[in-house]
Amino acid sequence: MSIASPTSPSVAAWQRIGELLELQRCRASAVARELDLSPPQLFALRHMDPDAPRPMGELAGALACDNSNVTGIIDRLERRGLVERRPSPDDRRVRILALTAEGERLRSVVAERLAAPPAAFDGLTAAEQQQLTALLGRLLDGVRGCSAS
Repeated sequence: MSIASPTSPSVAAWQRIGELLELQRCRASAVARELDLSPPQLFALRHMDPDAPRPMGELAGALACDNSNVTGIIDRLERRGLVERRPSPDDRRVRILALTAEGERLRSVVAERLAAPPAAFDGLTAAEQQQLTALLGRLLDGVRGCSAS
């Protein structure tokens, strides 16, 4: 297996994807500020399904952090009336996280704001957008399930 040179097309493409990810992270942080949320609170709301309350451990896994971090995030969302803890119907030791009506409303706003593509997409034709979607889909399929490689 050879190591890609810094000028190889794969390295250049990967660096561009990294730049896009950083821009998306900055965009998400701006949306969080506008909604008076911290970025972790925004991502927690985004990962909560209004139709499927989930245990804190599952949310921690989705956010790639430990339970103690999620506890603090949920404490703050709960104080704002966006999330509530409920007893699990299957295990009384487990608390299930559920969105309140206000939490569902704010989650919809977050989802809508983050899903809207930046204006730069207007510079691509419909065919280019379809090609980009297909190429990114192939790339995702190839790396899904990989850890650091």
